[in-house]
Amino acid sequence: MVIDMNEAQVRTLVQVRQILEGTQELEFRAAEDDEGRYWWIDEVLRRLDYRQLGRPDRGAVRAYLQRLSGCSRAQVTRLVGRWVAGAALVKQYRAPEHAFARRYTAADVALLADVDRAMGTLSGPATACVLRRQRDVFGDARFERLGSISVAHLDNLRSSDGYRQQRVVMTKTSGERAATIGVRRAPVPEGRPGFIRIDSVHQGDLDGVKGLYHIDAVDCVTQWQVVASVQTISEAHMLPVIEQMLEQFPFKIIGFHADNGSEYVNHRVAGLLNKLRIEFTRSRPRTSNDNALAETKNGAVVRKVFGYMHIPQRHAARFNTFCVEYLNPFLNFHRPCLFATEVPDPKKPGRIKRVYRPADAMTQLDKLASLPAATTHLRSGITLEHLQQLARALNDVQAAEELNEARVALFRRVPARA
Repeated sequence: MVIDMNEAQVRTLVQVRQILEGTQELEFRAAEDDEGRYWWIDEVLRRLDYRQLGRPDRGAVRAYLQRLSGCSRAQVTRLVGRWVAGAALVKQYRAPEHAFARRYTAADVALLADVDRAMGTLSGPATACVLRRQRDVFGDARFERLGSISVAHLDNLRSSDGYRQQRVVMTKTSGERAATIGVRRAPVPEGRPGFIRIDSVHQGDLDGVKGLYHIDAVDCVTQWQVVASVQTISEAHMLPVIEQMLEQFPFKIIGFHADNGSEYVNHRVAGLLNKLRIEFTRSRPRTSNDNALAETKNGAVVRKVFGYMHIPQRHAARFNTFCVEYLNPFLNFHRPCLFATEVPDPKKPGRIKRVYRPADAMTQLDKLASLPAATTHLRSGITLEHLQQLARALNDVQAAEELNEARVALFRRVPARA
């Protein structure tokens, strides 16, 4: 049986349960505003004497309020709890009386968009500097607020809807695959000089400040070694030094092999090598021997000469001059190296074994002179006779003593903590 009735006539828990079970219908429409809804909830709780009800009956009343008010279960629970505590059922949320004042206006955002459009969207610190100069140096009153903006808040303005309405930069997706820099494989010199391996050696940190870097390049066949010093391994400092190092090799450079560091694997270095028609190869993944020759020279030569102490970057030019005038001539004319001799492996037929015999020790110049048709590999204007004449200017011990004296004088100009 369905009984039509007004909600105000619901005064017993039996009626409440009948409505919840769907056996009765009500002519009731909950108030659309919160104030009317809260007033009705207060009136129902008083009418049914909610405070005197047991736990099961209270659950039925809350379900009744939830169904007819349109509030969620959690919201009804909060309102009933507030009513039981004696608080008035009123809307507690209000707009803050003292909202944070907006420092940068829509005009400032538009002005920032104009600056980015003109300057080509510089980095945050550079843009902040431009805004500050517009206010302080050029006296533009429009930049009164933007002139003191922080880099972090500058990014916030650039991410705002107002800025995006003023300026949106669209970058078209390229359908072509980016060109690969260098070929991932080991050099294949086949007994020819001119295939060099190169690596970087960092000269220590001091209180979070980077020291200078040494660049170590070694030829695969002759072990001809050229060391240089550079302030940083950025492209601006690396390119002139790499070009200078290539010119110090007496033979034509055919191959250039590096690890996967970004100081070598970049378009500017690749462009330089391409201009000189030098093949660019780089180490393969999970193949540690691809650049092992340069890394062994790092420890046996570079670390032995310069040690591990921090050397400030400002001394890079002085250390590079030391390498050109003293270290590199000593390494190639007076410091013998061991060269491997390939013999059949008696334990593994068909395999070649490399052995290092005392008789195979010689200087890099001697190794270069011992190669078949060595003169065909030399650069224009360089002869073996001239190189040998330079090597005989000092004997090996004299060259070593001269190197040590120059090294001591060099390090005297580098304070222990500077």
